[in-house]
Amino acid sequence: MESVEIARAETERGDVVLRRRTSETAPDVLELRVNGVFVMDTLETTSEIELASQALDLVDEPGAVLVGGLGLGYTLQRVLADVRVERAVVVEIEEPLVEWMRNGTVPHGPALLADARATVVNADIAMAIAEARSTYDLVLLDVDNGPGYLVHESNEAVYEEQFLRRCHDVLSPGGVLVIWSANPAPELLASMREVFGAAEEQAHDVLLQDRPESYYLYLARRPRP
Repeated sequence: MESVEIARAETERGDVVLRRRTSETAPDVLELRVNGVFVMDTLETTSEIELASQALDLVDEPGAVLVGGLGLGYTLQRVLADVRVERAVVVEIEEPLVEWMRNGTVPHGPALLADARATVVNADIAMAIAEARSTYDLVLLDVDNGPGYLVHESNEAVYEEQFLRRCHDVLSPGGVLVIWSANPAPELLASMREVFGAAEEQAHDVLLQDRPESYYLYLARRPRP
């Protein structure tokens, strides 16, 4: 299998790279790397989709959804596939990634972002949550590889109690927070339980570049009054 770089950008946080893997026996695969670290590809998208699916199943009326992290768009795609969703806001800190989705460098990007219900905000998720002027029925966070395998050390705060309390406050009563992690995160689970009163961990088995892996989702609900 050959791998060719098709887009690269340098930001204040480092390099963002999109590569295409080609094979004579399989469709092309796009791979996203940040600072040399594998983030995701278009071959195995199960856990990105499950991030949305699990949350959508827990809320009767998920009219407003906030997604932290655009990635290659698969979480947003699953959110928009639900006809109950009226508004989906995606917060992505890396402007080049948004541009690659808009201009077709990521082929499925333009059609996805053309959905009138979708809004992309180029900002840091912590700032976006702090400045939110409305509440959401779901908050889905996939902004790094999890607290145990950070691409950017500054994202450590996203998994800590202070930020989790802000997520709690931006949720509507009965709303659900789901956080993606590449590894088990017992401290994150404990912090979510401290903030929300209850939380659960889900392990999802996937096959990543021919290797069996497990990814993790952490879910909590804001109690109703």
